[in-house]
Amino acid sequence: MTTPKLKQSTGAKYTRLYGFGASRGDRVVPNDELIGPIDSSDEWIQQRTGIVTRTRASVGILAVDLATEAAKEAIEASGVDPADIDLVIIATISNVQQTPSMAAVVADRVGANPAAAYDANAACAGYSYALTQADALIRSGAAHYALVIGAEKLSDVVDPTDRSISFLLGDGAGAVVVGPSDFPGISPAVWGSDGSKAAAVGMNATLIDYREGDANWPTLRQEGQTVFRWAVWDMAKVAKQALADAGITADDLAAFIPHQANMRIIDEFAKQLKLPESVVVARDIATTGNTSAASIPLATHRLLQEHPELSGGLALQIGFGAGLVYGAQVVVLP
Repeated sequence: MTTPKLKQSTGAKYTRLYGFGASRGDRVVPNDELIGPIDSSDEWIQQRTGIVTRTRASVGILAVDLATEAAKEAIEASGVDPADIDLVIIATISNVQQTPSMAAVVADRVGANPAAAYDANAACAGYSYALTQADALIRSGAAHYALVIGAEKLSDVVDPTDRSISFLLGDGAGAVVVGPSDFPGISPAVWGSDGSKAAAVGMNATLIDYREGDANWPTLRQEGQTVFRWAVWDMAKVAKQALADAGITADDLAAFIPHQANMRIIDEFAKQLKLPESVVVARDIATTGNTSAASIPLATHRLLQEHPELSGGLALQIGFGAGLVYGAQVVVLP
């Protein structure tokens, strides 16, 4: 066989995170504002979830708007010219249109045209998935600099009377610029799914059901105990595997940044991993709520604001949620 004359791309040997940006909903919603329709109390919500307030966006503010604001801050923090960004990935379940993608709109808004741009739907693991793709695409030579965003407006898919998940959810977007590096800055990902448990978290109806008059506007629901057990036991194994694949141990970590699902899950996670007291654990959920794909980058942004000394340290991050899907890796904090 004659060898074909064909070029194949190759890219940077390593990648790293350059800078973060964040945008939270403009409304601070306390528990007292939500307890009436679910016949609950502020004390009950705090005990079960650790949430005191959550941020939600006003009517007229879309997830794409939150994503744009977060992206602009991340680009400024990174020092990268937006014209050099040739890949934009937005992890979201909040695009109000099937198409166009939010990523294409944001790429234009921030001055990154004609970047490759697409949305990724992996729910609460979406940011980890998007980061895994950006890392691989840069190292393959398919992209040079990537803008990775997790953006959600979950208040649009909340039933105020639902006791399973409605009081957990918030709105926001977190973004990071990823690019080439002289040292390893993003470890191999441990990612996957278990579709046999897909019904444990998800929408309670389809848009077709709604169109035909067979259901109300679709909203999120979850089987709380099923999700809690899966998150605490199965995801702890995934996190441990991510540490092993990164070639480190918990003692090497500076921070632990899990998906901000529930404070009880976060605390149990830390116990399962036997984290040293020196490891700073992200607990952004207390005042932001559960923002699905946006929760890890939002929590990272806040952690770096409150603990600038973490810059250059190793952070274990793990996302998990509807699907059921999961993704974890270790990163060097910018």
